[in-house]
Amino acid sequence: MSGFASTNDMAEKQVSFDALGEGLYAYTAEGDPNSGVIVGPRGVVVIDAQATPRMAAEVQAKIATVTDRTVDTIVLSHYHAVRVLGASGYPAHSVITSDVTRDLIVERGQQDMDSEIGRFPRLFRGRDGIPGLTWPTQSFHGRMSLWHGAREVQVIHVGRSHTAGDTIVWLPAERVLFAGDTVEFGATPYCGDAHFADWPGVIARLRALGAEKMVPGRGRALVNADEVEEALAGTEAFTSTLFAIAREGVARGWALHDVYKDAMDRMRPRFGQWVIFEHCMPFNVSRAFDEASGLDHPRIWTAERDVEMWRALEHGAAQSGEISR
Repeated sequence: MSGFASTNDMAEKQVSFDALGEGLYAYTAEGDPNSGVIVGPRGVVVIDAQATPRMAAEVQAKIATVTDRTVDTIVLSHYHAVRVLGASGYPAHSVITSDVTRDLIVERGQQDMDSEIGRFPRLFRGRDGIPGLTWPTQSFHGRMSLWHGAREVQVIHVGRSHTAGDTIVWLPAERVLFAGDTVEFGATPYCGDAHFADWPGVIARLRALGAEKMVPGRGRALVNADEVEEALAGTEAFTSTLFAIAREGVARGWALHDVYKDAMDRMRPRFGQWVIFEHCMPFNVSRAFDEASGLDHPRIWTAERDVEMWRALEHGAAQSGEISR
């Protein structure tokens, strides 16, 4: 057993299904990964598919309370297993990702699937029903629009932040944003595959949209502009603070273990109450340390690397800095 903080998190979360406008819904669960729902005149779009077909069925049960239309399109905000492996549980004929996300599935999708299931077993309920990796039926470069009658649904590869392929869904007329994990609310951003230097620019682009409602990657639905700004500012503060600490440590010649201790000491008072803080921080500091050391392309997290890192940082199983790179 790896001993990840998340392996002890087995309490079920209360699911909410909140209306954000005509045919627009947020499926949230107390800091677990969110999904968005757009009900169109002929079918339903789901943004982020959940982790397993069984969990996808739970989303569809909520959808069935508001429409008899079925899910025909899935948009994936990025490649992480917890967001995508439930796709086979929908009748959708179209699965859409950015071209960069598809490339990341090719490069590291299997390793990510294996490592995520090991890290966070509760989030993969019914994992025996996963048939394998989720592959898009359609990828796009930059942006595309889906049309539901007169309603435009913009699907935008917004830039590198949580991952290199991060995609948002934006409804300009309704001013509703489905942000994926580019933004969290009351939940710790997972940064193990992040691009810290680019993340503030993504936040700036999202802020410029002027969203009045938002579904973040984790956390409850945000229902006014002030709440949207609170989420944007909080995510920006967390990621910028962490990267600044990592850059300071690298400049001083510190080992990873020392940067991790410094980051935990300095960030826990402000952010420690956020969901999955203890779980995310070893992965987050590892990536921040790498990027601050000049490694632009995130290293692949394997199940073996997960355990090695966790033991070294959390349990002292290795001497300071003695984590393979």
